[in-house]
Amino acid sequence: MMGYYGYGNMGWIGMILGSIVSIALLIGLIVLIVWAVRRMSANPYQSGPQSSAGQSARDIAQARYAKGEISREEYQQILSDLGR
Repeated sequence: MMGYYGYGNMGWIGMILGSIVSIALLIGLIVLIVWAVRRMSANPYQSGPQSSAGQSARDIAQARYAKGEISREEYQQILSDLGR
């Protein structure tokens, strides 16, 4: 047996450690691919869980006015632009 050169059981330990490292790298690669696919398929125009999809422009203006994001004059201008 010429390949051991006095290392004894290091061959088995090395094989086990090599397997663990290989499995960890494979899992890491899979996680990276899943993350990349999810990131690319995400809707870039959605602003989080409070998306304005399904709301009318009047509802959005009313919500912004209620939050204090726009003034009364701006709110009234938006309503008049929308044709009330």
